[in-house]
Amino acid sequence: MVAQRELSEAETDRVFHALATATRRDILRRTINEEQSVSTLAGDYDMSFAAVQKHVAVLEAAGLIIKRAEGRERLVRANPEMIARARALLARYEELWRARVSRLDDLLSSDAPRRESPNNPPKNSPKRGN
Repeated sequence: MVAQRELSEAETDRVFHALATATRRDILRRTINEEQSVSTLAGDYDMSFAAVQKHVAVLEAAGLIIKRAEGRERLVRANPEMIARARALLARYEELWRARVSRLDDLLSSDAPRRESPNNPPKNSPKRGN
């Protein structure tokens, strides 16, 4: 098995840019299980064939799909390697945030003294105004 390398900053930017549009996310979803022609994909959207081709080009530039020619047709399929690399990046972000939330939970649940404020004087000091 080939070890996944981390996405570069440029690759990360391209992946997130590509996934920022619902049409591109749908194209990716539709090509995960089955290779499809650009013509077939275009038939399901209320936009021109050229517009769908541009969406496919953005996904291809991000490495999320692979396009190949078969005769006059252009067939596209999702690239599982790049999807796995993007997923690994998101998993690292999730791990980072879970650790931060856990530390915050620990901090909030500790027996650390409460911060002094006018409405919350320290327990050992006399109340103001008496």
